[in-house]
Amino acid sequence: MKTYLVGGAVRDRLLGRPSGDRDWVVVGGSPDQMVLAGFTPVGIDFPVFLHPRTREEYALARTERKTAPGYRGFDCHAGPEVTLEEDLGRRDLTINAMAEDEHGTVIDPHGGQADLRAGVLRHVGPAFVEDPVRILRLARFAARFGDFDVAPETLALCRRMVDQGEVDALVPERVWQELSRGLMEAHPQRFFEVLRACGALARLLPEVERLFGVPQRAEYHPEIDTGVHVMMVLQMAARLGASLPVRFACLTHDLGKGTTPAELLPRHLGHEGRSAALLGPLAQRLRVPVECRELADLVAREHGNVHRCTGLGAAALVRLLDRCDAWRRPERFEAMLLACECDARGRLGLEDEPYDAAPLLRGALAQASGLEASAVTAAALARGLRGPAVGQALHQARVEAVAAGSLTASAPPPSSAG
Repeated sequence: MKTYLVGGAVRDRLLGRPSGDRDWVVVGGSPDQMVLAGFTPVGIDFPVFLHPRTREEYALARTERKTAPGYRGFDCHAGPEVTLEEDLGRRDLTINAMAEDEHGTVIDPHGGQADLRAGVLRHVGPAFVEDPVRILRLARFAARFGDFDVAPETLALCRRMVDQGEVDALVPERVWQELSRGLMEAHPQRFFEVLRACGALARLLPEVERLFGVPQRAEYHPEIDTGVHVMMVLQMAARLGASLPVRFACLTHDLGKGTTPAELLPRHLGHEGRSAALLGPLAQRLRVPVECRELADLVAREHGNVHRCTGLGAAALVRLLDRCDAWRRPERFEAMLLACECDARGRLGLEDEPYDAAPLLRGALAQASGLEASAVTAAALARGLRGPAVGQALHQARVEAVAAGSLTASAPPPSSAG
């Protein structure tokens, strides 16, 4: 048996980038030999084993044959006769189809090193069309390597796959898996740009696709195009190191603008509610996790109010904090503020502008949270108040606290003169 380091670990070493997990391919071996050597079998669809000491994955070299539509329709064959070159030939991109032997020698039958130097994402061979997940992986690598271009022939191949309905066979869980990874890359907007260029975005996320070409009011959105704006918001989310729930909220916050009647453009009155209405079916369709779905819904509904909060009075600010459940879920409220900041700064020429709404709302929350809620409730009960009246008393106390804090913040600093 011979063992080779393969895939991303080889690619990242050649790029001088840190690498995560290491994957290995074993040539000339059998499952029985691997077990006898102390490896633990874990593969279900094909023979994969865990190293007895490092727990890294070792897979027997294999070939694949397409047997049905979709990414699950494969018949895999692993055996001692399968060569390293045959195993590398079934991989997606040339930059991922390299191996390294125990001496550090790179085996590169498909020109991966040349494509690394040229900054090109290119498919290995015609078998690329057999697995629609490879379209998503291509988009994800474009999001990771922001200065790499997709080879024209690879993009054309992806278009043919879309036209033939291959992406329609993708299961929601796999789409979300790749989408979530793409959102967390350094250049998440490129994930969607590649999908859009090959026609896959319209099939997988039509709610996002229809945003492109939709105009917005230039005084608020100098970039005009709603789709372009959403991509800029994602760029800002990456720049600010946002979490996955925040990035998903950034992607979906303006979905309703895609359904604004043409006669009402470029204004988008009521788009917040329409965005939330579209988000629900999208999140259900892709099996989006609850944390992502809930934050996205909150951002979709309230981002306009958050942007306008600098002109609100204390009572309106407390109502906004109530709707956001900021008292019980301050961490989610902070995530919502970050998504709103990405939205405000994800606009042409406004990327470095301060976002005044966030500190104002943080201050209002701090002022109102400084109240002893149990003491306010006890005092209300002592006055004979019951039921909703007790909640109203607490609400009013919070309004007064926010108003007092606003007055303090706006007052001139005390003189330092003696």
